[in-house]
Amino acid sequence: MQFPESWLREFCNPSLTSQQLADTLTMAGLEVEECVPVAPPFTQIVVGAIVAAEQHPNADRLRVCQVDAGTGELLQIVCGAPNARVGIKVPCALVGAELPPGEDGKPFKIGKGKLRGVESFGMLCSARELKLSEENAGLLELPLDAPVGQSVREYLKLDDQLFTLKLTPNLAHCLSVYGIAREVAALTGAPLNAPTFQAVPVQHADVLPVQVHAPDLCGRFTGRIVRGINPQAATPPWMVDRLARCGQRSVSALVDISNYVMFELGRPSHIFDLDKIHGGLQVRWGKAGETLKLLNGNTVAVDETVGVIADEQAVESLAGIMGGDATAVGDDTRNVFVEAAFWWPKAIAGRSRRYNFSTDAGHRFERGVDPQQTVEHVERITQLILDICGGEAGPVNDQTVNLPQAQPVTLRVARANKVIGMPLTQQQCADALRSLSLPVTEGDGGVTVTPPSFRFDLQIEEDLIEEVARVIGYEQLPHTPPLAPVTAKIRPENRRGPFQLRRQLAQLGYQETINYSFVEARWERDYAGNADPIQLLNPIASQLSVMRSSLLGSLLNVLKFNTDRKAARVRVFELGRVFRKDASVTDSDTTVAGFDQPMRVAGLAFGDEATQQWGHAARAVDFFDVKGDVEALLAPRVPTFEAAEHPAMHPGRCARVCLDGVAIGFVGELHPRWRQAEGWLQAPVMFELELPAVLAREVAVARAVARHQPVERDIAVVVKEGVGHAALMAAVHAAPTQGWLKQAVLFDVYRPKKGAEHGGGLAPDEKSLAVRLTLEREDATLTDEEIDGTVKAVLATLAERVQARLR
Repeated sequence: MQFPESWLREFCNPSLTSQQLADTLTMAGLEVEECVPVAPPFTQIVVGAIVAAEQHPNADRLRVCQVDAGTGELLQIVCGAPNARVGIKVPCALVGAELPPGEDGKPFKIGKGKLRGVESFGMLCSARELKLSEENAGLLELPLDAPVGQSVREYLKLDDQLFTLKLTPNLAHCLSVYGIAREVAALTGAPLNAPTFQAVPVQHADVLPVQVHAPDLCGRFTGRIVRGINPQAATPPWMVDRLARCGQRSVSALVDISNYVMFELGRPSHIFDLDKIHGGLQVRWGKAGETLKLLNGNTVAVDETVGVIADEQAVESLAGIMGGDATAVGDDTRNVFVEAAFWWPKAIAGRSRRYNFSTDAGHRFERGVDPQQTVEHVERITQLILDICGGEAGPVNDQTVNLPQAQPVTLRVARANKVIGMPLTQQQCADALRSLSLPVTEGDGGVTVTPPSFRFDLQIEEDLIEEVARVIGYEQLPHTPPLAPVTAKIRPENRRGPFQLRRQLAQLGYQETINYSFVEARWERDYAGNADPIQLLNPIASQLSVMRSSLLGSLLNVLKFNTDRKAARVRVFELGRVFRKDASVTDSDTTVAGFDQPMRVAGLAFGDEATQQWGHAARAVDFFDVKGDVEALLAPRVPTFEAAEHPAMHPGRCARVCLDGVAIGFVGELHPRWRQAEGWLQAPVMFELELPAVLAREVAVARAVARHQPVERDIAVVVKEGVGHAALMAAVHAAPTQGWLKQAVLFDVYRPKKGAEHGGGLAPDEKSLAVRLTLEREDATLTDEEIDGTVKAVLATLAERVQARLR
């Protein structure tokens, strides 16, 4: 929220400098993001009056002006502004003046000059040249009563500071200048100048019929008819100036009045063109099929979950968010209906995001606006309308339907001391709360507060403790060292850290990505086979509506982003948490009941196996490349791979990764269905593994160097086509070799060619597998008999387990 310091000091003026005031607000939880002057530095610019203006003799677009700048003599200034004319008052930069810095960061100094042969002693300035706005249509025209010769900075109060506050959602009562002043008064003890609301004289008896059909939407509705206004009346300069310093441009007198009261008191309101309302108004929930053209030009569809204000023919306004175009005030408006209401925060929250826009009114109503002062605020708006636009006011129609019932909240002093971390007395707590205009009742060891109507955030004891800490000052909290000794947690030797895993993946050519844990429901259905994902109650974006149970969808989205930008080779990975429903999980310091949140690591490779080079031909990355990367991640532990199915992966090119017989993840190509849907000509290859299993490692154990030379023997066996590598190796290592078999490696596969007459002695459904056996005995050299016996044992086990025969 942005506002000028001078406006704040009209309500509360503590004896603090601007910086001290900003620091006080920040330390009270109202973070001041920025505190800057209204205008950047400039010097020797005064109010000047143009007393004569003649056409330049040598230029069509220049005029030679005689300007009274209060120096005792008229200054001749050549000006090219289209509105340079006799009788107006404008900013005049004298010779020697410095204008605000330009794009190069250097101030622009004014000197004597000559334009097309005519001398010029100064410069007449526009608002853009003074960095007051981007308006550059001509000179900045000042009011006719501006004193000639007075400094423009002083006259326009350009040394006023603009405060920009970053407010948390619980500080809805500070979304107005008066609300912030109320906080300043509590923090500094300075007196608060509370506004008074005088009832406007009633000059006619007309009342617009209003029916509130949804008490869970609208708790109070207040309105008044004002007739005979002048909608084209000019907004007073002081109001235009204050709105501009709040970041709001002037639109028209009626709109400006509504916005002004919103910034002043925090009350969004709406002004209807009375003559465009058909019959009376109805406050209700929307109906399916109804539409509304808003003031911003958008046409939206409403339903039973959106509050509306409607007349007898159509919907006229989105309740608490934005008015409709059909009843908007304009230059031909003569009679208006002023509305101020209390909308229940839960009935407004989230509705703006549904239509992809945000309004100041919705921002305030979804956090909570005081329901008790609707009448007073209507009186304030009415008085401004009468003062600026004229007219005659009717009686106030106030309907109180369903207001919040304040529930007392008790603060225990002992609890406050424990939470805040400093000793406080009951009197200190009570005084702090009373300074915030909270009604306090003291009891034995505690104080009870009945929250006023403007404090929607005070609901539990911790809310009051926070208020006490804010008023006393966070900077007053003592620096108490922790009582428990702080010792570094030593990682077990059989585990490595995630950072080490990241480095290893980077060495393998992968780049790390960090993605949202919120994903599209389609990703969960297609890539994880999860028909019942965890739904988000309030997603940050409409498409990111569920929690992910797999990292693969996020990586595929990263790949899509890169390939859409013509990336030919992509290798990415992510370490992240996934979320699954699991009734067996109980509450603890690190878990949430009903939800499992394991950590996983996933990677994806797409494009060529290696970057383009002259050394070898380009080759697309395949299943075995990524399988090798998985083996490298798990080394020296040796995983096994079993044929499996995964919702995101090719049914014939997918494997389950197992360690010590326990499944820890999958590796495989993307399913052709999803590849075709994304338009990829090549299938990306992916893996996803349980992170704890990947981080686990074997502790290195010293082993003596063998004293005897190993022996190698090659065998070739014929097996059925369906026998895989894993089954073959399992049979080899299951043989009774007395520990002499140290290694077995498959180094050749032979299949008969289709249509061959002989096929090397193999049937069409058979293949030959060649295995190299490495044998070694630690205590002696192996004899020929021992070697032959070991090979025979391996062959016998192969024959028994996989029906292999020696080729």
